[in-house]
Amino acid sequence: MLLIALLVWSSNFDACIARRGRHWRHSRPLSGSLYKNRGKDHGSHSNNHHSSKPKTKAPYHKAPSPKAHPPQTPAPTVSIPSPPPQKGCDTTSAVVNVLDFGAKGDGISDDTKAFQAAWTEACKVEASTMIVPSGYQFLVGPISFSGPYCQPNIVFQLDGTIIAPTSSKTWGAGLLWWLEFTKLRGITVQGKGVIDGSGSVWWQDSPYEAPADDETQLIVPLNNTMQQMPPIVRSKLTGKMPSIKPTAMRFYGSFNVTVTGITIQNSPQCHLKFDSCTGVSVHDMNISSPGDSPNTDGIHLQNSRDVNIRTTDLACGDDCVSIQTGCSNIYIHNVNCGPGHGISIGGLGRGSTKACVSNITVRDITVQNTMTGVRIKTWQGGSGSVQGVLFSNIQVSEVELPIVIDQFYCDKSTCKNQTSAVALSGITYERIRGTYTVKPVHFACSDSLPCTDVILTGIQLKPLQERYRLYDPFCWQTFGEQSTPSVPPISCLQIGKPAKSQVQGSDQDIC
Repeated sequence: MLLIALLVWSSNFDACIARRGRHWRHSRPLSGSLYKNRGKDHGSHSNNHHSSKPKTKAPYHKAPSPKAHPPQTPAPTVSIPSPPPQKGCDTTSAVVNVLDFGAKGDGISDDTKAFQAAWTEACKVEASTMIVPSGYQFLVGPISFSGPYCQPNIVFQLDGTIIAPTSSKTWGAGLLWWLEFTKLRGITVQGKGVIDGSGSVWWQDSPYEAPADDETQLIVPLNNTMQQMPPIVRSKLTGKMPSIKPTAMRFYGSFNVTVTGITIQNSPQCHLKFDSCTGVSVHDMNISSPGDSPNTDGIHLQNSRDVNIRTTDLACGDDCVSIQTGCSNIYIHNVNCGPGHGISIGGLGRGSTKACVSNITVRDITVQNTMTGVRIKTWQGGSGSVQGVLFSNIQVSEVELPIVIDQFYCDKSTCKNQTSAVALSGITYERIRGTYTVKPVHFACSDSLPCTDVILTGIQLKPLQERYRLYDPFCWQTFGEQSTPSVPPISCLQIGKPAKSQVQGSDQDIC
């Protein structure tokens, strides 16, 4: 009886010790189950449950390897869970190739459904990659690669060529976009591929339909003749295209967007558009269309913030970069622009709308053979403000109008005179240098709301007479200062601030 009592007492003592966590048996299943139930501080040590000094026991629970270092305790926790959840952790399962979903890539067959199916699959997996392989031409109609239920950080790997349909039947009455990415978190479009908008079938109708850039009125040829409209040559196969022209690639309502490496060319209208996006990076890519292709903006920004555009070549028939209302914290640098209409803020305030733009930096830019260099354009009747703009170290070559503020912008034959205007203040131009072919500076500010705090520093612009009449700098209702002498002298800039009686602003001008 005494022996039985001692055995019972011993077993109770062991159970008590085990409850206290001092489980001394080298049992892997037991330690594993206890490990899962321990606190957070134990989770930071890799399977060390046999001593108050975990590091001395770590080697007993590591996979045997002569090359392993004792401190690398996280190794078991990484390797153990990887086999079961292959859907999420195995990177090979997150690669989606459009060829595997029926895409032909022969430039003739319609691959739209295959692209949509591939995207649907890629959308399910975080950090997945959708591959458009090189060596193929994919004919793809209007398509939306959309969220908001897609997993984040998807990569659209474009190494082949995507071409737009040229049949008018595909576009119906007209669409605003061709390839759209909407409501995504962490979307990257990258590669060495090409997006070709087949724009020539759209442009052939445009000389008579598209609005003209208002600054063309400032450009007068030496022989007083205006450019003649080219004749329309329309293919019987394509038919007349809709008057509403699509943007080649559009991002809407997305966060952390990156576009790099690719080429977008010959868009029917704007090439690359960001609308209501936050955290945009565009770099090391190319945009290309003929200089006479109508309304083919390179990059269009609207209601977007925290945007960085760099090391990119932009050649088009309209603004290389167009910055519209709702944009802030925009940084554009080391960009080549031309042909085109330069880097523009606006037009803002069209249809008596309120526009708010702030904190815009454009620097280290080369602008060649363009209509304007750096420009701000607003419509009469608008409200809101543009403030905190820096144009710095801009090299212009054979640019018709290098520096422009136009608060009387109008892209039709006549526009109604209105007193309200978008307020412009805090606009700095520094180190704008090179050659112009029409007029070096054109500042046309509102009568009721003059431009204020316009700063000129290091302006060095020399005339180059080619085929246009040359004009002196022009200023109207423009106030600010010149910290250094300009070439040519810009004596029309009014030093200081306007009298209070000259300013007729309202609460509508506050953003």
